Amino acid sequence: MTAHFDARETREPAAREADLFARLPEVLQAAMAAPAYAERLKALDPASVTSRAALAGLPVLRKSELPALHKASAPFGGFVACPPGSFARLFTSPGPIFEPEGRQADPWRGARALFAAGFRPDDIVLNTFSYHLTPGGFIFDASARALGCAVIPAGPGNTEQQFELIEAYRPVGYSGTPDFLKILLDGAASAGRDISSIKRALVSGAAFPPSLQAEIKARGINAYQAFGTADLGLIAFETEAREGMVVNEDLILEIVKPGTGDPVAPGDVGEIVVTSLDPHHPWIRLALGDLTAALPGTSPCGRTNMRIKGWMGRADQTTKVKGMFIRPEQIAEIGKRHSSLGRLRLVVTRQGETDAMTLRVETAAANDALGEEIAASLRAVTKLGGAVELVSPGTLPNDGKVISDER
Repeated sequence: MTAHFDARETREPAAREADLFARLPEVLQAAMAAPAYAERLKALDPASVTSRAALAGLPVLRKSELPALHKASAPFGGFVACPPGSFARLFTSPGPIFEPEGRQADPWRGARALFAAGFRPDDIVLNTFSYHLTPGGFIFDASARALGCAVIPAGPGNTEQQFELIEAYRPVGYSGTPDFLKILLDGAASAGRDISSIKRALVSGAAFPPSLQAEIKARGINAYQAFGTADLGLIAFETEAREGMVVNEDLILEIVKPGTGDPVAPGDVGEIVVTSLDPHHPWIRLALGDLTAALPGTSPCGRTNMRIKGWMGRADQTTKVKGMFIRPEQIAEIGKRHSSLGRLRLVVTRQGETDAMTLRVETAAANDALGEEIAASLRAVTKLGGAVELVSPGTLPNDGKVISDER
């Protein structure tokens, strides 16, 4: 088997950098055809942006701003010049944020990540990311098919049916959250079902702590992590070197001081900012709210692109639970739906090897019915279930924090 997806992965770093910044002016020109970018980048000469220093002078677009921008100018906040009908699929993520899928092969740039995890053409892949309205399922589905794999579009849940499919088709690969992989493994062991055909996995969307990594490996599956978003697709991925994550091709990744657009010193932790070189749907300095740090040098696997340590937390209060982003604006929306509530704080923890969340709510009118109503609102707003704890007024700290990630 070849060790790399293509020759671009092993280019001299200087050659890659020159290629990216030679292409960037054309992408900027395309971006400025969209009204929101035209306003943000007015008076900019795209031909002048041919280096990281020049790119760092452009304004940052924060992902946390997108819900309000998309509501004000649906569907894409004025950041996409092409009409919605020119795309292949149209999605939404909580916020709401609206995301289009391009019509090109591998629109989410995920085939490289799957290849690095050991997936090969003609492999059968069980894809358990959700296919319902959000793009997660299609990101990994399109990426696997671009690599030449056959895909079982399983989605999450329905484990009994999934066992039947696994036993019939004998997939060698799994894509989904690490939590659901453990659920499948535990369920199969309990029910006496054979899912031993699965030997490799590409996981994303949830924490994958060392304890769970060791358990999955002990059960015969070689699992790798990928980092991505619904806006950009796969941004970085693990390789057999197991030394951080290699940044994907066709992206310019910066690490900046949180709350600014200023690059950090080499090796310092900062916020991830990404510019994508897709003229049909460009992103210019999209700040994700995720923290990381760059690793020095190149990977022992031979890939020469920039390496990052992986996900190191959030630069803001937005957090990810079971693959879904939870935002402070959503907690505020729950409060608006129930007039008797005071402060709210969502506490995110781990129960065993699964994400869990509890919404702590101040109220003087505590009763079981109210708790059930708030739990229903929590699910409706975030698309995830969680516990509700009603507490007395004045119990929660007056510090402005509405999401506490304690994982």
